[in-house]
Amino acid sequence: MKILIIGGGGREHAIAWKLNNEINVKKIYCAPGNVGISQIAECLNINDSDIEKLLQFAKKENIDLTIVGPEVPLVKGIVDEFEKHGLKIFGPNKECSKLEGSKAYCKEFMIRHDIPTAKYKEYTNLDIAISEIDSFGYPLVIKADGLAAGKGVVIPQNREEAISTLKEMMSDKKFGSAGDKIVIEEFLVGVETSILAFVDNDTIIPMVSAKDHKKVYNNEQGPNTGGMGTFSPSEVYTDELAKEIEQTVLAKTLEGFKEDKLNYKGILFVGLMITEYGPKVLEYNVRFGDPETQSVLFRLETDLYKIIEAILENRLKDIEIKYKKEEAVCVMLTSGGYPEDYEKGKVISGLENLDKDIVVFHSATKALENNLVTNGGRVLGISAKGDNVEDAAKKVYENIKKINFEGMHYRTDIKIGN
Repeated sequence: MKILIIGGGGREHAIAWKLNNEINVKKIYCAPGNVGISQIAECLNINDSDIEKLLQFAKKENIDLTIVGPEVPLVKGIVDEFEKHGLKIFGPNKECSKLEGSKAYCKEFMIRHDIPTAKYKEYTNLDIAISEIDSFGYPLVIKADGLAAGKGVVIPQNREEAISTLKEMMSDKKFGSAGDKIVIEEFLVGVETSILAFVDNDTIIPMVSAKDHKKVYNNEQGPNTGGMGTFSPSEVYTDELAKEIEQTVLAKTLEGFKEDKLNYKGILFVGLMITEYGPKVLEYNVRFGDPETQSVLFRLETDLYKIIEAILENRLKDIEIKYKKEEAVCVMLTSGGYPEDYEKGKVISGLENLDKDIVVFHSATKALENNLVTNGGRVLGISAKGDNVEDAAKKVYENIKKINFEGMHYRTDIKIGN
């Protein structure tokens, strides 16, 4: 089987790593990939949102299966284009991908199908948004409606911060056209967690749980990021809570897909806040989460390509999905200054000294003059398994001490209890 993975980050490295260990997978291509991925796949000089070039390559090379990692090509409709040409591709179509491509559309879906979520209102006019801002109380949540690379959610603590955020998004266009419309929500108090699920037209099956850490600094301080690290399983995801979420969130979501005639096939990421009133949905993403994938696929025992084939053939209910008992931790090493301004091209050293059971998922690296250098905000995901999360975290942090690049930053509290 020849597989094309679209994307070039840690999530795509984790997908490639998992497939590379599966017996029926003969050849993996990745567009554009990165240095880490290039060790197990052939990387292509094609942008992950250049649908036409990706389509041409898949046809020319007779690719058996294409797997879409990032949200942008999904929102742009890559699945629809590939399917038009009879190519097998894994991911939701353009209509379904609006669940991530538009925060307003996502909230409307949840309200329409009685899925528990925060109260909200959407705005396209800055003056009206400012005039009504106090009605939400503080803190509150302001979201750019469109895609903003995981950074379009801000939690102002007071009126001054809220007005400044609104102006940055709607007037100054900090996130470009993503801020033409914004969503303001009540702030939910509770413990944040997330679940990834496999979905076909008739079935939704949650994967093992994972806990993501969004804030850049320890103890959930500082601005939101794309994710500073994860561990699996999440300590809050008890059997009792899992049953409640399956009934009040997942089952209703699947029913909503059917009622809205959404032909949803792929991965669904559900961001949750566990409040005193029960679980509430913060967001849907229409693809594997990053860096949740690095922990969850690390534990997946069943062949990923078998699960994907079952989804595409609408027989997910017939597949038994197994996970390793070991627990996993992934800690992200980031560039100094991330998620704001940061420099690229910093030489990375020490990876050759890591313990053999440590897996390094490359998120933003490239080769430059025989050196491995940084090429983005989130650079490397250092991952390990252990009998429990604490053991896995200890392994990760002991090995991080061996790695170095100028400005390297990471959180030191990616483990249970934080």
